[in-house]
Amino acid sequence: MSSIPVLVAVAWPYANAEIHVGNLTGSDLPADIFARFHRLKGNQVLMVSGSDAHGTPITVRADAEKTTAHDVYQRFHAGFLDLFQRLGLTYDLFTSTHTANHFQVSQTVFMALKQNGYLYTAREMQWFSPAQNRFLPDRYVEGTCYICGYDNARSDQCDKCGNLLDGAQLINPRSKVDGSTPELRETEHFYLDLGQLQPFVEDYLRTHESYWRPNVLRQSLGQMTTEKLRGRPITRDLDWGIPLPIEGWEGKCLYVWFEAVIGYLSASIEWARLTGQPDAWKNWWHNPEARSYYFIGKDNIPFHAVIWPAQLIGCGTTFDTLMKVHQPSTLNLPYDVPANEFMNLEGQKISGSRNWAVWGRDFLDRYDPDPLRYYLTANMPETRDSDWDWNEFFQRNNNELVATWGNLANRVLAFTYKHWNGCIPDPGELRNVDLELLETVEDGFTTVAEHLDAVRLRQALAEAMRLATEVNRYLDTNAPWFEIKTDKDQAAKSVYTALCAINYLKVMFAPFLPFTSEKLHTYLGFTKPLFGTQTTQVKADSLGEHTVLLYQPGECDGRWEAERLTPGSALQPPQPLFRKLDPSIVEEERARLGRKA
Repeated sequence: MSSIPVLVAVAWPYANAEIHVGNLTGSDLPADIFARFHRLKGNQVLMVSGSDAHGTPITVRADAEKTTAHDVYQRFHAGFLDLFQRLGLTYDLFTSTHTANHFQVSQTVFMALKQNGYLYTAREMQWFSPAQNRFLPDRYVEGTCYICGYDNARSDQCDKCGNLLDGAQLINPRSKVDGSTPELRETEHFYLDLGQLQPFVEDYLRTHESYWRPNVLRQSLGQMTTEKLRGRPITRDLDWGIPLPIEGWEGKCLYVWFEAVIGYLSASIEWARLTGQPDAWKNWWHNPEARSYYFIGKDNIPFHAVIWPAQLIGCGTTFDTLMKVHQPSTLNLPYDVPANEFMNLEGQKISGSRNWAVWGRDFLDRYDPDPLRYYLTANMPETRDSDWDWNEFFQRNNNELVATWGNLANRVLAFTYKHWNGCIPDPGELRNVDLELLETVEDGFTTVAEHLDAVRLRQALAEAMRLATEVNRYLDTNAPWFEIKTDKDQAAKSVYTALCAINYLKVMFAPFLPFTSEKLHTYLGFTKPLFGTQTTQVKADSLGEHTVLLYQPGECDGRWEAERLTPGSALQPPQPLFRKLDPSIVEEERARLGRKA
């Protein structure tokens, strides 16, 4: 496959809480695995996201802490940057929605939709708090879903049934701030005319029916076949967010759901500017060969599979015209939205308020990143909800990472280093059994790639581990540790074959296990790293100092292939790749759950 531009767009976390394993396996980690694979394939990858600074969860927390939304967002944003670097997430840019660039791009999208006739104004009834003397954002109001009866639905969306809601129909509404009962009062807002855009969105979705996940189609195309889309308000009475770019609408901001998805576009533009190539973003947004993948949780499906495509379609070429882009074009629509289901914890729903969670940074204070990446991938909720279980984590670490893969690499490298003076042995002519094994493992570059390209990450990882088991079986049969006692030349063939197979597997495991794969890459004598490096940079911004993650590409292009090792090349002294865990960690970690911080 020739090199193509691949946009990896990752859900923007609300900057109001630490990130837990459910968040990581829902969007961040699958996106990074996918991005690393395509970098190894030699494709042009741009992986972007950032902190959602304007979501009402931030203002809710600020109110509770008696501080400002800006302070809350900055604190958690810094934590995100720290976590992502420690976990090895290779964001080309992880930014935030509170930048001058994002303000400009979001306001331009608003104006493009307005000019193209896809916005209208209407007066609506909105929940108002007499106790606080202000209109309440949707996430400040909870109640009973009028569709499925769920008691803790937000007034804009029900997390249980996944439906977008008409806030005015919420049953038994209550303020999330003080528990008081709000009342409906009239206010005026801009609406996105989804009804007018629906035929275009339906046509777009039908072209993706063959490969989109069933849960995504169910919540997008499936819902539109039963009812017509209605206009949806895109402004709110707020003082924290992006102001409307028109006179007479002071005191109102763009609704967070409308402007947060624009972040994928604004982050691409910001990345281009930060890297000194201001027009480069068009390679992913205008190039018809480009593919864009949106990694999200199932609660965000309607916004990414219906509303965001509607916004992009509604912009037409007007966005480019307003941005003064030479030769205006339409913006690329999502190629795929591989949304994951949810991860639970020890049989219960993850709950930050009850501290029933495995927090990312807390985990990394005690364990290494690759075992976390491995377990979250092996247990990834791609087709149905999954469950984090500490005993399963312990078992998978010791029985799979350590016993199957880590021990395989370490014992072969250590044996080779000891008996062939730290160099790769010359095998002479390989035997049929050696060639058969190498052919079997080499085929993994096709089968694992097919799974990765289709975002079947669990299957891809399982296939790589299956191939590692095949190499172990080969060694059990040929046993170079016994061969060497009677025929060192025969042992050299077995060792060389195993080293080549391990070198192949190193590449297949690299998207999932980048830290240990880089170590193994070095032990095998390579000097150029598989991947680039993640750096933190501080850039001036008209809204204040702005800290981002910015990935520095390496020289990994085209490494997704079977590369035979050169006999006589020097190895580096090997070390074990993974730590064997003590069974006591299971009850120790379970005892932490639910404790007050």
